Amino acid sequence: MNNDTLLATTEIETAPNPTAAIIWMHGLGADSSDFVPLVPELDLTGCGAIRFVFPDAPVIPVTINNGYRMRAWYDIIGGFDLDDREEDETGLRASQAAIERLIARELERGIRSDRIVVAGFSQGCAMALQTGLRHPQALAGLLCLSGYLPLPEKVTAERAPANQKTPIFMAHGLVDNVVPLDRAEKSRDILTALGYPVQWQSYQMAHSVNAQEVIDISKWLQTVLGS
Repeated sequence: MNNDTLLATTEIETAPNPTAAIIWMHGLGADSSDFVPLVPELDLTGCGAIRFVFPDAPVIPVTINNGYRMRAWYDIIGGFDLDDREEDETGLRASQAAIERLIARELERGIRSDRIVVAGFSQGCAMALQTGLRHPQALAGLLCLSGYLPLPEKVTAERAPANQKTPIFMAHGLVDNVVPLDRAEKSRDILTALGYPVQWQSYQMAHSVNAQEVIDISKWLQTVLGS
């Protein structure tokens, strides 16, 4: 990934001249179309015009899948288990920089930083936290679904004061068979201990999204983006 290349994206504007943006990262092996069907279900009519930006992760070999090339924000070297401490820091930081470029483009297009939500599912959730906690300007919120906090030992030193009070919505399935619940709960506890305002929700589901979660996401987005 070139240092100044913008990621390919799928974009949806809920009305002309958007005043808010939601940059939403997909999970491992998916693509930018994955969460597009969710847009009309969220019913954010009270929030003004919103631009949804769904980027495509780069195609890279993924170690956990025998080196098979697929869309991924970073390599998964060991697994998602709590005890797995071997993380692809280089890949995480490269994707962080790519997402920062998408945030910068929204700023150039007239969206204020505090009207931008950074969101993601699974690996995309990890990227939302990796990027959002370090972003130098206050964001509207971080929407973190079925994922975890990457590089937890580096957050204290690298986090940006501007986003200390940024609302964080974290949600996870109670029977998630991909990202263990305890890793998500440990991530929540780290963020809470650092003073972040985390809203935590769990659902009777696996590594997915369900109807009640969509309702809760809609309510939370209306809170952070409502006029």
